[in-house]
Amino acid sequence: MANKPRIALIIGSTRPTRFADTPAQWMLKQARAREDMDVEVVDLRDHPMPFFDEAASNLWAPSQNAEAVRWQQRIAQFDGYIFVVAEYNHSITGVLKNALDQAYKEWNRKPFTAIGYGGTGAARALEHLRGIAIELQMVSTKSAVHIGGGDFMAIHPNFGKQPIETIEANLLASATAALDELVWWAKATMTARAAAA
Repeated sequence: MANKPRIALIIGSTRPTRFADTPAQWMLKQARAREDMDVEVVDLRDHPMPFFDEAASNLWAPSQNAEAVRWQQRIAQFDGYIFVVAEYNHSITGVLKNALDQAYKEWNRKPFTAIGYGGTGAARALEHLRGIAIELQMVSTKSAVHIGGGDFMAIHPNFGKQPIETIEANLLASATAALDELVWWAKATMTARAAAA
């Protein structure tokens, strides 16, 4: 397929003991099984940015920090995003919020979806992410993948210790819907951005 959207799967936690790798690898497998997108993992561990301390957003002034500029260049390559979302105190991780703040133009007019995990499947964190993303001129899919409640406890290494495949049947429908919507919006926004260029 020509002009397949390039999608970044952004791992939004950097803790040494993070659980994020399990849902990230599962979602990567779902995305790579499709022929309508190209997906790459972008791990925030590989982008050690300081807390945002620029004079202004890069919408208004070029960033001075080399790591921030490297981050902007990395995410600018993509047509859409899948965020791997942990829920910390009813919101997204600080490192993910900082990563979002370190860029602006690069996010504009591009879609995203998410796979979230935690007691409520990161539902509250994902709603915060959607609010932030709207300010960054992004497009949210309606669907997302939520690993919560008993499913989360079953596969967490501190509790059930089961492989994620044991709950896969509970996730597949939402993953398919989220990725279908992501591809639709990616193609639509790619076309619109090209027409505006």
